[in-house]
Amino acid sequence: MKDKYDVIVIGAGHAGIEASLASARMGSGTLLITMDLKKIGYMSCNPAIGGIGKGQLVKEIDALGGEMAKAADNCGIQFRILNRSKGPAVWSSRAQIDRGLYLKYMQDVVKKTKNLDLLEGSVKELIVQNGSVKGVKLKDGISIKSKTVVLTPGTFLNGLIHIGLSHMPGGRLGDSPSLGLSENLKSLGFNVSRLKTGTTPRLDGETIKFSRLKKQLGDTPISPFSFSTDKINGKQKPCFITYTNERTHKIIKDNLDRSPLYTGKIQSTGVRYCPSIEDKITRFSDRDAHQIFLEPEGLDTSQYYPNGISTSLPVDAQIKMVRSIKGLEKAEIFIPGYGIEYDFVDPTQLRPTLETKLVRNLYLAGQINGTTGYEEAGAQGLVAGINASLKVKGREQLMLGRSESYIGVLIDDLVTRGTTEPYRMFTSRVEYRLLVREDNADQRLMEISHKKFGLISKKQYKKMLAKKENISKALKTIAGVKIYPNAKINSRLKQLKIAPISNVTSLADLLKRPGVSFNMLEKINKDGKIALSNSEIQGVEIELKYKGFIDRQLKEIENFKKIEHIKIPEGFEFKGIPGLSREIVEKLSRIKPVNLGQASRISGVTPVAISILMVYLKKLRKLP
Repeated sequence: MKDKYDVIVIGAGHAGIEASLASARMGSGTLLITMDLKKIGYMSCNPAIGGIGKGQLVKEIDALGGEMAKAADNCGIQFRILNRSKGPAVWSSRAQIDRGLYLKYMQDVVKKTKNLDLLEGSVKELIVQNGSVKGVKLKDGISIKSKTVVLTPGTFLNGLIHIGLSHMPGGRLGDSPSLGLSENLKSLGFNVSRLKTGTTPRLDGETIKFSRLKKQLGDTPISPFSFSTDKINGKQKPCFITYTNERTHKIIKDNLDRSPLYTGKIQSTGVRYCPSIEDKITRFSDRDAHQIFLEPEGLDTSQYYPNGISTSLPVDAQIKMVRSIKGLEKAEIFIPGYGIEYDFVDPTQLRPTLETKLVRNLYLAGQINGTTGYEEAGAQGLVAGINASLKVKGREQLMLGRSESYIGVLIDDLVTRGTTEPYRMFTSRVEYRLLVREDNADQRLMEISHKKFGLISKKQYKKMLAKKENISKALKTIAGVKIYPNAKINSRLKQLKIAPISNVTSLADLLKRPGVSFNMLEKINKDGKIALSNSEIQGVEIELKYKGFIDRQLKEIENFKKIEHIKIPEGFEFKGIPGLSREIVEKLSRIKPVNLGQASRISGVTPVAISILMVYLKKLRKLP
């Protein structure tokens, strides 16, 4: 351990890992502090990466030079693309992960990273002087200086675990909480509140009757997460599906008087879109069954995660509940489910760079900002780590926009609107999701990462450029190839179950038809073959089939960017602008938007107020 660092990262969960790797890889001397070095990369909740809206985040983490996608490819034991039956705008990758392999993979990467030191310890206080963070003070009294700090404590800030009516301090089951840091943040002026999340009991697979359950297999062939992964050949394991029933629901209802959620022990807000089973049967009382996915936790363990029955009921009630479910009649519980309350900071006290407004050079990432999920945490950690390193170098900060990435939407939602419940990313939150898809994350973000941050290698960047060029060439080629309405062509079309043509048609126009794939074109036009990879073929098909929608969204983005590009100077005073109400002035002064676009998304700020601001800023800056 050195006396001083460029960047100190507190916490080694998914946000802390991405933050520390990014800053160290950018050449900044980085220290990663965690309370248990053996838990770096530990998956506290379900053994999976990705999902609807979350897969896109992981792809973008990869395109910016993060590690999560590579780890998923190396440690995945089942891969699926969700929403396949819908359009490509909402396709989302998800992988079941070997929990033990993931832990080992991340620890190996962190330990081997140049410019990155590790320290086992607990941070009690941030050292702040003249409104700027200068380092950290540990629980044992040792102080370490740094130019920037990234705080990623997960659920450890004043963490309190609930199992039935019993509760105990903890950041997760078996781990001590972080004490003192919340009080330190409050003393610095941060608005600190409480949130709640939970997890399911872990089951012994040796005691599960899988023969009674529906098996769910992964995709074949496998679509990797990382753009650097060519192929995945690892062993795969199935998931299994079962359901709660009326007996299950009765057991839960009979024990609500011992549930911390329904006796007032837990008063903080839980995850709306991933509620506990107690919440499910209470809020959706008309449903007689809820689906459960039995997810394997690894290749060499019999432990299963029953996704869908997160609970904080007493252990005896958990056992009865589990054994009332089909296939789980004799199931043994390895680890009970539990609820956990923890502190978080109002994210509207952050800039879009994730630097705090109250303390310069201090960045927050992950659940401390009110989010839930590995992917949301990793995305924030990566941005915070990049920006901490850029700040040290005196360079312009990274601010991703809503029109260019899911990460941009995630951060803008948090810093502009805040949250009163654990925030989870969904495709529905993204206005331009047809343009910011999973498949083109590399084309959207790799260039900026390669040229500005050096987190994407020259080899990987050239691979992306080649893919982009191949897609472009293929689109031009098939647009130029014409087929004529003769007996031979229409016979081929009939064999492929494609309606015959009566006019000269290009291959591109043919590909626009529903049910026509790129691979069919070679069978129709046997004179020419275009060799493309699967990802390139997908890119060609999407660009053609959805061209009308894509062009429409591009026009929408042009209009969107008109006000996004009107910057609001730092320290700008909204008070005194004629026509702005006191309420709007208060909201603008509190959020401190960086541009007119962000100002327009603040709840309660009217279009009329934005027009007034636009006129005022144009006069002030003599804009056209």
